[in-house]
Amino acid sequence: MARFRLSVPAVLTVVLLQSVALVFLFTWHGHLLSPGPEREGKVHILILSSWRSGSSFVGQVFSQHPDVFYLMEPAWHVWVSLQKHGANALQMAVRDLLRSVFQCDMSVFDAYLPTRRNVSELFMWSTSRALCSPPACDLYRRDNISSEPICKKACSEARFEVAEEACKSYSHVVLKEVRFFDLKSLYPLLRDPSLNLKIIHLIRDPRAVVKSREQSMSSFMRDNGIILNAGGASVADPQYKVIEEICRSHIRIYETASQKAPYFLKGRYKMVRYEDLVRDPLAEISEMYKFADLAMTPKLQEWIYKVTHGKGLGSNAFMITSRNAMDVSQAWRTALPHDKVRKIQEVCKGAMKLLGYKLVETESEQKMMTLDMVSPRKRYEFSWLLEKPKARTKV
Repeated sequence: MARFRLSVPAVLTVVLLQSVALVFLFTWHGHLLSPGPEREGKVHILILSSWRSGSSFVGQVFSQHPDVFYLMEPAWHVWVSLQKHGANALQMAVRDLLRSVFQCDMSVFDAYLPTRRNVSELFMWSTSRALCSPPACDLYRRDNISSEPICKKACSEARFEVAEEACKSYSHVVLKEVRFFDLKSLYPLLRDPSLNLKIIHLIRDPRAVVKSREQSMSSFMRDNGIILNAGGASVADPQYKVIEEICRSHIRIYETASQKAPYFLKGRYKMVRYEDLVRDPLAEISEMYKFADLAMTPKLQEWIYKVTHGKGLGSNAFMITSRNAMDVSQAWRTALPHDKVRKIQEVCKGAMKLLGYKLVETESEQKMMTLDMVSPRKRYEFSWLLEKPKARTKV
């Protein structure tokens, strides 16, 4: 029988060819299995809050970042289209819309904007610096600070399709939403392997929330009706039922995240108090950026300082302008009658105690501005369940 002998160089050549073939095979196979840009490091951030809690400002903190594609309250379209249903019934539709937007699939808006043509048909689109920058619009460079009024004039006729194109070109997709009332409804998004979702839960003193809502009460009547399941009717809410439900929702969200939360929430939830944010904006925002895997820039530092250290309380409740953020956070103490404050404290007592807001007992105490109504910030501790057990291998 003939025997074949290979020289050492020949053996090395064969081994090298096999190695190259294996590397090519695994690379090709991995490419086929890759779900898209999410696997390349795309980060998804949900700013979870309630109306008039400072979420528009926090949204702008992210919108102005050069690495962020931002949309403000895309679920507004769901609530407007399906307002005869209650908030709980709309949770799945809202969640599915967010999932698609996080994945930069804007066809989800077909159900709510059937004749969409321009990007300006998106709710509050001009608050997104990304929709005023290339490839959506050539108004601002990505590292510029955008102006909503200027953007609205210059970019309103951009084609709707550019929103999807722009979204795909950013490393971070950030959505601000006020239409979730518990954390469990977001579990499918947190468990979705195609998403790298992190949640920033923004809260605010309910007394300040009510004061801010009263400045523009008519704007919230439709939302009130959905929260209170009024069958499509608008509700003025003179009995503070809405703020009571908002306070309950913050308790549900915080307790779900802090008391034996599921393993897939570990490291993906951060609670922020608005009052802590306005006391030390740069430090708090730097922490939020770090949580979101973003870097602070000198231009953002300058902008943040200017918008939080202006004069007065601002003239427009829905526009981010330079104002004294500390004064804004305390304005309820002189603007609200004491009987209203007592009513708010009555319906939100549990949430206020849990989240570190002190009750005022008298009118003089309320107006004593040297008396701090916010407990010192503590490092909130979280308890996580064990990780999902690995499946047993059958032998």
